[in-house]
Amino acid sequence: MKNGIHPTYNKVKAVCVSCGAEFETGSTLKEIRVDTCSKCHPFYTGEQKFVQAAGRIDKFNKRVSMAKKENK
Repeated sequence: MKNGIHPTYNKVKAVCVSCGAEFETGSTLKEIRVDTCSKCHPFYTGEQKFVQAAGRIDKFNKRVSMAKKENK
């Protein structure tokens, strides 16, 4: 590695904006704020809901039924 061209790598505290959890990580930034972390993310907590997917399925079914009506 060449000297003087790389940013300094520091241990920083990452803070979750959603739940306030803090954890230590390494970064070239001074401070890190994340929207969700493993303590509050629905995938990791087991509270995941597929509401958005259900809406897409309904939209698709509606489109298909309209296409079938047009073809008759």
